[in-house]
Amino acid sequence: MFYWPGAPEDEIMVVVHQSRGRQELFHRHDYFYFNYTYQGEYDSISFKYDNRITIREGELYAGQPFAGHALCVHDDKETTIIGVLIQKDTFCRAFLPMLSANTKLFHFLLDPSTNQFSDEYIHYKVEDDCNIRALLEMMVVEYANRQEDTQVVLKSLTLSFLIQIARQYVHANREPANESPSEKIVQYIGEHVDTVTLKEIAKHFSYHPNYVSTLLHREVGRSFSEILLALRMERAVILLKGTSLPVEEISSVLGYSNSSNFYKAFRDYYHVSPREYIKVR
Repeated sequence: MFYWPGAPEDEIMVVVHQSRGRQELFHRHDYFYFNYTYQGEYDSISFKYDNRITIREGELYAGQPFAGHALCVHDDKETTIIGVLIQKDTFCRAFLPMLSANTKLFHFLLDPSTNQFSDEYIHYKVEDDCNIRALLEMMVVEYANRQEDTQVVLKSLTLSFLIQIARQYVHANREPANESPSEKIVQYIGEHVDTVTLKEIAKHFSYHPNYVSTLLHREVGRSFSEILLALRMERAVILLKGTSLPVEEISSVLGYSNSSNFYKAFRDYYHVSPREYIKVR
C-alpha cells in the first residue's frame, strides 16, 4: 500500500516522472491520482483483470484509491508522466460536488469507498483542443515554485483540470446515437439532478411538459418526480457511505433547498434516517 507521499497539510501534489526502463512493483494507493503522459508511452498492469494496457503520449490514466496497478516504462522510450495526487477527504469535499452531474464518472470516483479492493481505472485520449495539457504545465510550475498560497492556487487549477477530465470522459463514453427520447431524458435528469425541472426538460428537448410526462410514464413506467427522487436517493447513499460529507452538504449537492426536505425524502424512501441507514447497512 502506498500512503500519501507528501506532507499531511498538502492536499494536492503535482509530480513529474521522467525515466526509461522502469518497472514498478504491484501496489495500491490510498488517494486519488490522475496521470497524464506528457511524452513517450508506458504500460499499466491491473492485477484484478490481468490487464496490460499501453498509455501513449497525450493520454490520461486515472485510478481510484485502493486500485491496484504497476507501471512499466520500456527501455527504449524516454517517458514523462505528470501526476496529480489528491487526498481522499479533499477530493470528496472540494471537488466531488462539482463532478456529481456526470453519473458514470461519479460512480467511478466513489466506487472504491464502498469496495475497498476495487481495481478500476479510466483511460482515454485527451483531445488536442482540450486545456488539460496547459493546465498541467501551470500546475507543475506552481508546485515547483511553492509559496504560502500554493495549495489555494492548486485547488483552483485542479478544479479546472477535473472539469476538463469530466468533459473528456463524457466524450469518450458517449452513448450510441440511437438512444430513445426517454433514455435521453433520463440521462439528462441524471446529469442535472440538483437543478432539473420538468419545464426545463421540455424546453431542452423542444417538447411540451405534458408530452414529457406521458412519454416517461409510457416508456419508463415512472413519473418525472419518481425518476428524480430515485436518482437523488441513489446518490445520497453513495455519498453517505463513501464520503465524510455532513448530511447538510449532501442535501445541497443533491439540490434540496434545506436539509429538512432531504431528511423527509430519505426517510420516506428508505424508511430510516440517513444516519440510521449507514449503521444498518
